[in-house]
Amino acid sequence: MNDTPLIEIKNLSVHFTSHSGLFRRHSRRVCAVDRVNLNIYPQETLGIVGESGCGKTTLGRAILRLVKTTAGQVLFEGQDILTLAPGELHKQRRDMQMVYQSPHSSFDPRFSVLNVVSEPLVTHTPLQGNKLITQATRALEQVGMGGEILFRYPHEFSGGQLQRIAIARALALNPKFIVLDEPTSALDVSVQAQIINLLQELQSRLKLTYMFITHDLSVIQHISDRIAVMYLGKVIELSTTEDIFSGGANHPYTLALLASAPMVEAIARRERIILKGNVPNPANPPSGCPFHPRCPVVMDICSQVEPELVDIGNGHLVSCHRGNSSAIHQ
Repeated sequence: MNDTPLIEIKNLSVHFTSHSGLFRRHSRRVCAVDRVNLNIYPQETLGIVGESGCGKTTLGRAILRLVKTTAGQVLFEGQDILTLAPGELHKQRRDMQMVYQSPHSSFDPRFSVLNVVSEPLVTHTPLQGNKLITQATRALEQVGMGGEILFRYPHEFSGGQLQRIAIARALALNPKFIVLDEPTSALDVSVQAQIINLLQELQSRLKLTYMFITHDLSVIQHISDRIAVMYLGKVIELSTTEDIFSGGANHPYTLALLASAPMVEAIARRERIILKGNVPNPANPPSGCPFHPRCPVVMDICSQVEPELVDIGNGHLVSCHRGNSSAIHQ
């Protein structure tokens, strides 16, 4: 792995304001992403996992500057994209693309495939006419589809075909980095495998870098090089995929996620952990460790002091007062 990160995320926070009451007089802050620090290296796949509402998608959108950030930096090849003027940001977007979760809702049903795939080309390049069609066809061919579908419409395709078209749209500008926001969760299992294999083949051939957001641990195990586990807007554990899935997971929340996954390999090595309660309200987070109200091994300090994300060895980062929490299974 290249030692120089393609993307450096430093103390990134995204806060939203929600309103309630008569005439929306009452407002409160929701911390969707809270002081996240991550590096993403060239040609790697960084997996982001966690329950719904943990901030995964907001983090991905914030990196691409699709939502307004509250604090922090996002350095792309050393340049902070959060400080770029509109014209400079427009140029930067060529290198950063996104594939959304639902292929059915990510397209305008009035647009033909040509309109969909060529939209970024029209926005960012001077291509017109036959040259535009040629480039759009080339992008489709990279995902296993041909130019014969250019004048068809989204309703004529299956979910898997639409997701291939969405990937072609993301590839049209030859980007360096793609955020994949649960790109397989709306697809059948057999189609999921095809899309995952396609993404891996494209990454190898085009030297792409991915952030892969999902709640499906079996998918993340197959495609990711490293995994960041998020809970209530924070990264609470980060390590290599091999380490996480070979018994090296340390945070009680990560252990609970693994134990709940329908994977014989994970369950066979671990005591089953049943999490009680629900994810806390991000508008009113608990004091101390955000996970302590649900933690099966909670200590007094957990409700009082928030643990730091520390390196316990070989780049394995954990945010837990117990340090090596895997001891709870010994």
